Amino acid sequence: MTRLVGSRRVVSALAAAALPLSLPAVASAHGVVDEPPDIGMVLTGWSFGIEVWLPLLLAAWGYLVLVRSVDRAHPANPVPRRRVWCWLAGLGVLLVATESVIGRYDTTLFTFHMVQHLLLTMVAAPLLLLGAPVTLLLRAATPEVRRRWILPVLHSRVVKTLGHPFVAWTQFAVVMWASHFTPLFDAALEDPIIHLLEHALYLGSALLFWWPVVGVDPAPRRLSYPMRIGYVLVGMPFSSFLGLAIYSATNPLYEHYATIERDWGQSPLVDQQWAGGIMWAGGDAAFLVAMVLMIAAWLRAEEAEGRRVDAILARERAAGQAAPAVGGVSAPGRVPAAEGVPAAGEVAAAGEVAGAVLAAGVVPAAEGVPTVPARDVPAQPRERAERGPDAA
Repeated sequence: MTRLVGSRRVVSALAAAALPLSLPAVASAHGVVDEPPDIGMVLTGWSFGIEVWLPLLLAAWGYLVLVRSVDRAHPANPVPRRRVWCWLAGLGVLLVATESVIGRYDTTLFTFHMVQHLLLTMVAAPLLLLGAPVTLLLRAATPEVRRRWILPVLHSRVVKTLGHPFVAWTQFAVVMWASHFTPLFDAALEDPIIHLLEHALYLGSALLFWWPVVGVDPAPRRLSYPMRIGYVLVGMPFSSFLGLAIYSATNPLYEHYATIERDWGQSPLVDQQWAGGIMWAGGDAAFLVAMVLMIAAWLRAEEAEGRRVDAILARERAAGQAAPAVGGVSAPGRVPAAEGVPAAGEVAAAGEVAGAVLAAGVVPAAEGVPTVPARDVPAQPRERAERGPDAA
């Protein structure tokens, strides 16, 4: 009975947390706004559509329920609070992009629409992934739920294909270019349902693109830090050229914006040029920030590995000097734990936490170090890997 209740709790929390990903928010006030935006609308220009707020609030609630469950079950190894804040921040960015003054004017001014798309693809998606929802779910779920529901999905051919870095990179480039240079863009501006589907497409595509880069949750293929940096570096040009193509157009590209009747603001062509510049500069800035953060994480990982090796050497030296020989035989002695090496109790707690992720086919990484497929870890080193702290 306890397992059944636990299973229902995990499934309900998962459903709540997944709502914003399956139902990306679209601004309630879909249409042309008659008045120009002003600074006061930062506070007063919000929409409060239940179809937006309810999924996001349920997602925050479901995530916090799982966090509380894991913290109670593993008090010695709770969910890192930075992950909780990243998840909540990602939901907040979704709310700002779709329900604030940005969402209110996204079908009136192309500049606002472009800001909205950058928030969905370059800010919200990475933040949600840094929340490590899959790892959280694996830790909170009962063995039965993991075996029957979660692991079959993680090991499915669809997830393995979509999680491949080449597929993830390619589909994001195709989605961004095709959506801006096909009738889909104008159709989304005219129809709120298509607009919602467009947001779903952007957010889902961005989640797949950033998944190999963030490297927190289990993934079919892990990228080394140099490969992650190269992955993002190669992704920068397609965003830059997209923004440049929009900026350089000599005529309005979208009939919706070209035919809007308003007696305020800039012309449709100037508005389009500003939007292209935002895509160009904003996209490049997001990619550069991502590369700087990855370089910093790489350096931290190298430092952590150096400390680990130093701790092993220190322990071996201590073992050689710990006990004097008695009657020609070295007396066994207890070797004190070297700095940076977890004690036995900590190893047990970490092993318990690692069990859920090991079941998914990966080994939990040390702080700042990407996870590695379990099949790639030999038997003895795997025991050492399970002693690492919770992944970043």
